Amino acid sequence: MKNTHYSKLRKQAINSWDPEIHYPDLHESITRNKVVLKGPFFTPVGTGHASIERMIALKYNLFAHVVPVHKPPGFSDELKVPFRDMNTVVVRENTEAEFSGLEHTVVPGVVESLKIVTREKSSQIAEYAFDLAKRTKRTKVIAVHKANIIKMGDGLFLKCCKEVAEKYPDVKYEEMIVDNASMQLVKNPKYFENSVIVTTNLYGTIVSNIAVALVGGPGCVGGWNEGDDIAVFEQGARHVAADIAGQGIANPTGLILSAVDMLRHLKMDEHADRIENAVRETYSKNIDKLTPDVGGKAMTHDFVTALMNNMK
Repeated sequence: MKNTHYSKLRKQAINSWDPEIHYPDLHESITRNKVVLKGPFFTPVGTGHASIERMIALKYNLFAHVVPVHKPPGFSDELKVPFRDMNTVVVRENTEAEFSGLEHTVVPGVVESLKIVTREKSSQIAEYAFDLAKRTKRTKVIAVHKANIIKMGDGLFLKCCKEVAEKYPDVKYEEMIVDNASMQLVKNPKYFENSVIVTTNLYGTIVSNIAVALVGGPGCVGGWNEGDDIAVFEQGARHVAADIAGQGIANPTGLILSAVDMLRHLKMDEHADRIENAVRETYSKNIDKLTPDVGGKAMTHDFVTALMNNMK
């Protein structure tokens, strides 16, 4: 990277946010460095501006949103987490389906929201999921869908997944309806051990958030968005934690682990290892410095101070 660019984005009530127009220096940095570490954006419910997350994904064609779901390194058995041994990756298509953002009022009192599913994007995300499974030595890819009801849209997605699966005979391929997948994640999470879940946008948001909750919550898991040549790293669950804003108790682990993933993406493994090992030391030996969401009683700055002291 030529240099690091820090940008604090102000809130704007806009529906066509474009960094190239509104923040040209930020856009130049992104297109030059090809990598971003970002925090969450707030999106109003039912009114206000459109999702900036979605606009960023469309602007830079970040077609894959990836959430590796596992407990933070060093997680102690003394901490309150409903399930500690989960190890799966959720890969969701990030630019179309229900989150295409295409909706309008047909007549007063009737709104039409369009779900866009294309062969190009479905095949692309399936290829990404199977390639990820092969590279990381995962045993199966599970396509999550609702093709029993949405026969054409989700049917096309499944057809593309099946076609791609034929190119990866060493990776087991399964399909699961989203209702059942959500239930099984809670009831039988070991079923998803060492797997990659691939799905469309809305289902992926729901499934990944359920999975993240099982290993500690949104403050514990990292993730990233990836396109052809740009990667944006962020918390795995896009939770703005407005309910605890200003209290100084937010858990920064997810964002820190996202930074670890970013460093590995940049082939800076030594630096990534140092930070990851510090997280491991903090979770295993400094339980009194952990935040309330994982059973601790400390403040955010206490956790960060302990983490920095554990850097070697």
